[in-house]
Amino acid sequence: MKMVRRPCASPRQPAPRSVPARTVPARRAFASSLRLVVLPGATGARSAFAVAAAPLAVAGAFGAPALAQGQTGYREPPPDVVEILDAPPPPLVVASPDRRWLALSHRKTMPSIEEQSQPMLRLAGRRINPVTNGRFGPAMITGIALLQVDGSQDERALDLPEGGGWSAPDFSPDGDMIAFERATAEGMELWAADVASAEARRLVGPRLNGVRGRACEWMPRGGELLCRLVPQDRGPAPEMPSTPTGPVVQESEGRSSPVRTYQDLLKSPHDVALYEHYATARIAIVDAASGDARPVSAPGVFASVEASPSGNLILVERLEKPFSYLVPDRLFARSVEVWDREGRVVRQVHKIGLGEGIPIGGVYDGPRGHHWMDGEDDVLAYTEALDGGNPRAQVEARDRFMALRAPFDGPAEELVRTEFRFMGMTRGADELAFATEYDRPSRTLRTWKVDTGQRPFATELLWERNAEDRYGDPGAPVMTPKGDRMVQRGDWIYLRGAGASDEGDRPFLDRMNVETGETERLFQSGAESYETVVALLDDQGRRVLTRHESKTEPPNYFVRNLESEERQAVTRFPDPAPQLAGIGREFVVYEREDGVQLSGTLYLPAGYDGERLPTVVWAYPREYANARTAGQVRGSPNRFARIGGASHMFFLTQGYAVFDGPTMPIIGGDVANDTYVEQLVSSAKAAVELVVSMGVADPERIGIGGHSYGAFMTANLLAHSDLFQAGIARSGAYNRTLTPFGFQSERRTFWEAPDLYFAMSPFMHADDVDEPMLMIHGAADNNSGTFPVQSERMYHAVKGLGGKARLVMLPAESHGYRARESVLHALAEMIEWFDRYVKKEGERRAAS
Repeated sequence: MKMVRRPCASPRQPAPRSVPARTVPARRAFASSLRLVVLPGATGARSAFAVAAAPLAVAGAFGAPALAQGQTGYREPPPDVVEILDAPPPPLVVASPDRRWLALSHRKTMPSIEEQSQPMLRLAGRRINPVTNGRFGPAMITGIALLQVDGSQDERALDLPEGGGWSAPDFSPDGDMIAFERATAEGMELWAADVASAEARRLVGPRLNGVRGRACEWMPRGGELLCRLVPQDRGPAPEMPSTPTGPVVQESEGRSSPVRTYQDLLKSPHDVALYEHYATARIAIVDAASGDARPVSAPGVFASVEASPSGNLILVERLEKPFSYLVPDRLFARSVEVWDREGRVVRQVHKIGLGEGIPIGGVYDGPRGHHWMDGEDDVLAYTEALDGGNPRAQVEARDRFMALRAPFDGPAEELVRTEFRFMGMTRGADELAFATEYDRPSRTLRTWKVDTGQRPFATELLWERNAEDRYGDPGAPVMTPKGDRMVQRGDWIYLRGAGASDEGDRPFLDRMNVETGETERLFQSGAESYETVVALLDDQGRRVLTRHESKTEPPNYFVRNLESEERQAVTRFPDPAPQLAGIGREFVVYEREDGVQLSGTLYLPAGYDGERLPTVVWAYPREYANARTAGQVRGSPNRFARIGGASHMFFLTQGYAVFDGPTMPIIGGDVANDTYVEQLVSSAKAAVELVVSMGVADPERIGIGGHSYGAFMTANLLAHSDLFQAGIARSGAYNRTLTPFGFQSERRTFWEAPDLYFAMSPFMHADDVDEPMLMIHGAADNNSGTFPVQSERMYHAVKGLGGKARLVMLPAESHGYRARESVLHALAEMIEWFDRYVKKEGERRAAS
């Protein structure tokens, strides 16, 4: 791959249409070519949608492959796409704390639709599998193996029973054991294995409570795990009452309570009872040698459970009723308590109220973020808001960082006070720490060097930069294997970062003297590869574990000696899709008409011979405070091209060029969206002009597509420009009035900026969508704001106005698509849609 900078010549393209806010153009009559696909499992209002089928005969007359009419089953894309998707992916890799071992999690590419359709409860912002009493979602790990970093032994697979789904392995603090969980039809189990022998055994039967994620965590000193268990005396799940017991009532008390558009919330007293049934757990300490589980609590609903660094105390956040119908359980009221190992309450630290009234972009009023302080045995730390949690309040200081020491019977101690929002503290050796604060309006990120030996902590400014400035990022501290401290040798610490520049990302490892600020570069990825430092293999930074890839080499792990520059391979994962080896790539940097620098990667199909091709442009807009940071190059020209899931990159196998990730910056900070449409169209126009001027794209055969906010972008570009022949919009939101308390980076409410919400909503301009648009959406989408009704109503709008559209609702799928049948069907729809309206195969054959 090469990276080039190109000016943009103007192809034969119509000028973008300007769209004044609040202007509703007169409706136009379009030739209808409109169908609705309702796949198995879709119910309710979707089953009543009309199907307009007659115009399909026109496409058939040109010889184009007809999209299935009245589809009742899943379809597959061309065989070469299926073959690539079904190839086994490389395993996931985790390094041990002692830097001696790698745990490899072998996995399958996709679950089946049967697995994806397991029972699911949608309660309090969570998705629960009532069979396993864990989080909903098929486990993808099929086996676990161990590999020595020094390469002295071959990969050793753990002897695990057939069936069930495995979690990723978690090393004990000393690296001698790994723990992992298994989901079965009876429930969730806890397993462990000795690293030296690779012998696995079950520690706890199907009693784990995984509703809030991983049910067990290692205690800090190893040998024990802190677990959530299903109460042994729990009865059956509450049944839905046959008749209502009364209405569901909510009441506002006159206080401002802006709430984001959360999904899967509690809706009734029965939901509350179900949530309480499945979320209730008993805390237990499990001996990793014997498997003995000693309960240390009565049953309760626990938001978090964390052992202190000494292992003698437990920090517990226990949820309290009444639960909310407006926010997920992470914002429920709670009691913050410190327990001893016997489950006795040492102190109730704080009561935190229901989070319904948190301002947009704000935090809790008062204490929040309780955790054990790294590097201390039994010191409880938390952050306290000084601005009422309101980011719009004008105050001298927004936060203070507090500590409460055992035995917790005295007042808390203020350690640091920050002008901006406190983001966290990282401890080093002895009395060194780093603290960070962030101001969203100015995008200012500050890092302070902290002397923890003074009270309050003494601070010295280390770095101040724009958080969006990737070029100026000095890197993040490398942490010890346990993750509780920065790696430090004398006055030196280690930093690793992306190494962003105009030439793309070149990851680096530096060491920095914390007294003088002097830095020394120990390693940087080569100009023809992409290599990141995964871990230091000694505290001197002489030997490191890296992950290396290039445009022709798949990612693999190596041990590098930074003094001798020798490199030893640890893994040899093959290319999972050798069929893609001939793909061409060109990383390009160009400008839009206002001078903002843009960039993206142009992919060409294998065997490309220089002719103009049908082209897919696939993008995702992002907001920036200024043009300088918006124009910075993102990504690397040297990454290995991996394709999976319902990726648009599969168009390369069908004779298309793909312009992947062309930047679509929306510049202007908190008011960037005031010119969203104008900036979006300008960026898209520059992308189209570029690929046409390069002689790659046929200006009459270019399609636009995107996922989520990229789908929102797609609909807007079809409504406000004539740059593209068709679009694919997946899992999008199209009516911003349905997200009235903000979206993406927009902090203004609908009532503060109604014209903005109107102008940005492609639903309001559906009569201007005069290019064919395919919409795909998971019928069980739980992403905030992208309710499935967004696509349903957009489809109805385009249909009712006579436009060309197609709606595909994928059963049992959320914001992304997982099941093999769903992924293959989505790709079949995408390829067939662009074959008809972008590649225009039927029209080209008829013309010839």
